Amino acid sequence: MKRNILIHPDPRLKKVCAPVGDLTDELRKLADDMLETMYDAPGIGLAAPQIGVLDRLIVIDCIKEEGETPRPLIMFNPEVIASSEETNVYEEGCLSIPDQYAEVTRPKVIDVTWMDEKGNLQQETFDGLWATCVQHEIDHLNGKLFIDYLKPLKRQMITRKMQKLKRERTRV
Repeated sequence: MKRNILIHPDPRLKKVCAPVGDLTDELRKLADDMLETMYDAPGIGLAAPQIGVLDRLIVIDCIKEEGETPRPLIMFNPEVIASSEETNVYEEGCLSIPDQYAEVTRPKVIDVTWMDEKGNLQQETFDGLWATCVQHEIDHLNGKLFIDYLKPLKRQMITRKMQKLKRERTRV
């Protein structure tokens, strides 16, 4: 089931999320709903707080090329355990901040641990776009948005655009 994506500014997007304890069928269904919502948007990542759920859960799939096999990842309690000194700069966007993009610098390579949808502990090294996406989504779990990396003036400008967008959407 497709879920509604919250638009910045929304206080839920600034909250730190609670760790997931026992995996339930309800949480697995939530993860499936998040994947459906992400693909429909379309996006390459989605964090639970973006649909108003304050649990440490993200979904990602950075395969964007036509004809390539999708690689959806469901991550409960994801955590970066190591990151490279080398950085990458990507123009990031966010489903909660539609049509706004800005360059953000992050570690190029990261090691991440998480619990998968079967309850198994996983660990993987991510590089490039995958590393950026995982870090962006984990930031959401900590109440941080990509615009928080920008200079205050640029951040305020984007926030004002989002407030206007929200007003326009409520009039419809």
